[in-house]
Amino acid sequence: MNRPFRSFQPREPKHRRNGKIRAREVRVIDEAKNQLGVMTLGDALRLAQSKGLDLIETVPLATPPVCRIAEYGKLLYEEAKRSKDSDNRSPGSTMKEIQLTPVIGEHDFTTKANHAVEFLDADMKVRVKLRFKGRQKAHKEFGFAVMNRFAQAVASHGHVDAPPKLMGDRDVNMIISPLPRSQRAKAKAAG
Repeated sequence: MNRPFRSFQPREPKHRRNGKIRAREVRVIDEAKNQLGVMTLGDALRLAQSKGLDLIETVPLATPPVCRIAEYGKLLYEEAKRSKDSDNRSPGSTMKEIQLTPVIGEHDFTTKANHAVEFLDADMKVRVKLRFKGRQKAHKEFGFAVMNRFAQAVASHGHVDAPPKLMGDRDVNMIISPLPRSQRAKAKAAG
């Protein structure tokens, strides 16, 4: 079995540090995130070495570049944690999908509507997808009726961004966005 040879190319580090920094003067921030002011690169490197830490260029495009005295691994960990937290804080960008059929039973319809309400109360968008199978394609009006009924069932918690739309010849899609918290109906108490 022959595999093509892939040459090894080292990755560029995320930040320049210590001897790789090219600026003559840098703005220095210490490990407690206090500004120490603008100083020459040599002075900043000596200060970092005296503390047993790295001098890391965090904002290379500033004039002069901003460098931080810190442990490099710890800085990378903090940045990864910060980016993960920012992803978790924007649930409005997450979307859940609920699938329906034109001949859905009443209990299934109610269950799926309740799930949609839970998602909308958690500030998530909901994509409602209805798929026609076989002979159901001949009577698309039943599918649109189910979609409109679904939109009315969750209207107290979310609004439809666009009316149900036929995608191809088998699917009807609709996206429901959550209402602002002050305009939503109160959530039912469990019990």
